[in-house]
Amino acid sequence: MRGGEPKDMTTPPKPTGPILEIPQGLETVYANLARISHSPADIVIDFAHLLPGDVKATVRSRVLMTPLSAKLLLRALTENLARYEAAFGEINVPVNSSLADHLFKPFHPPEPPKPDEKE
Repeated sequence: MRGGEPKDMTTPPKPTGPILEIPQGLETVYANLARISHSPADIVIDFAHLLPGDVKATVRSRVLMTPLSAKLLLRALTENLARYEAAFGEINVPVNSSLADHLFKPFHPPEPPKPDEKE
């Protein structure tokens, strides 16, 4: 060993990555709808917020990336969702309807209790 100082073999090196700078005033966008399209060179993801009962959603944010970046994003999302579910429980996805049916069905407010029903 050089320098006369032993190396600590029990501490793994910290992974290094880019330092992300978040600009002051950056707007946070809530999205419950994403439209994904692609060309041979790009993947485009449009994020929107659709309110129950509405038929029109306005795109609030658009992300354009290479197919490789999209695949790496998919991998990162898969890993993070697995950690989320390990901590908070499984996320249940509706199985008896398509995603479009689930997202775009008309809003039906809950029916009020009938007079003969007791709470």
